[in-house]
Amino acid sequence: MGDDEPAMLAASKAVLMPSEDLPSDSVLIRGFEFGKEACTLDALMSSMLSTGLQASALGQAIVEVNRMLDWRLSDEHVLDTDAVVEPAERASVRAKLFLGYTSNLVSAGVREHIKFLVQHKLVDVLVTTAGGIEEDFIKCMSHTYLGDFALKGADLRSRGLNRIGNMLVPNSNYCGFEDWVMPILDAMLAEQQNAGTRWTPSKVIARLGQEINHPDSIYYWAWKNGIPVYCPALTDGSLGDMLYFHSYKAPGLEIDIVADIRAMNDEALKASPRKTGVIILGGGVPKHHICNANLMRNGADFAVFLNTAQEFDGSDSGARPDEAVSWGKIRADAMPVKVYGDASILFPLVISQTFAKRLARADPGSSDGLSLPSAGCDVTE
Repeated sequence: MGDDEPAMLAASKAVLMPSEDLPSDSVLIRGFEFGKEACTLDALMSSMLSTGLQASALGQAIVEVNRMLDWRLSDEHVLDTDAVVEPAERASVRAKLFLGYTSNLVSAGVREHIKFLVQHKLVDVLVTTAGGIEEDFIKCMSHTYLGDFALKGADLRSRGLNRIGNMLVPNSNYCGFEDWVMPILDAMLAEQQNAGTRWTPSKVIARLGQEINHPDSIYYWAWKNGIPVYCPALTDGSLGDMLYFHSYKAPGLEIDIVADIRAMNDEALKASPRKTGVIILGGGVPKHHICNANLMRNGADFAVFLNTAQEFDGSDSGARPDEAVSWGKIRADAMPVKVYGDASILFPLVISQTFAKRLARADPGSSDGLSLPSAGCDVTE
């Protein structure tokens, strides 16, 4: 090589740098092989963890949710300070699960996925936005339709059609909502004045769930099953518009937000001896409200975030779980997962490999021992 030899040796050393051996239990990247394996939902989903990129993050999220569902107090060593010491009783104590979601997901078909979890008592606490409340009730009375992201706003406005992404909501839906909710607000005001009822956002939501009395409603099942629903931004939507109009029509209705922040924080603080798990779809108020409540107990033990937000603007919506660890909102020894993607795609896939499987097996360890028909969704092992 002559004069080029030293340079070539340096280049060769750089290009052909030897590798250290990876641990023997390292996951090998390999995707699902169509044509070689039976193409079932379970088979496809079982390959996610080893596929790489966000598919692996999805696989890790499924593992983390199953860890939440598997945990029992009997997994922990008995401490001198433990109030629950009997083995059978410890084996019955499971993690407390918080589910948070944004309003667009209730406008979308994720509403039915959330309703499934609440109907079967598979989660313990819900947190959402005002739209996440009202859209559920509105859809019991009217329909939301598929549109297109590219539809022109001015044209839709002239036709009385509201766009949520690629979904269309006729404005008449909100007129019907007003007709339904105003008499309930009248009754709530009368109860406040005559019986001293102290309304909070969670009590309002429970009352509306009772009044809707519809099996398609998330909040009907939340009321029926005693699952609290917190919405610190209850006025930030159509329901807020109705409260605004009602304040002129019949002034005096009061809703105590301080009582609800105490109740919400106590959900986490007083969860012990249970561990807490959080599943958060999207960002904004629900994400922070759940994480901040878990700060009161020095952090959640399990966490899964499903959203499209990025961290680079410093927003809480985009913050990765490790940022929450720095605040004490997720425990330092936790193994949280964030999947970057649309929750309307990701969440039903997660459910299919976690909650739905347990219910389908009618496991005595499931929340209510109910069975889930597998027709239309292959959830076999």
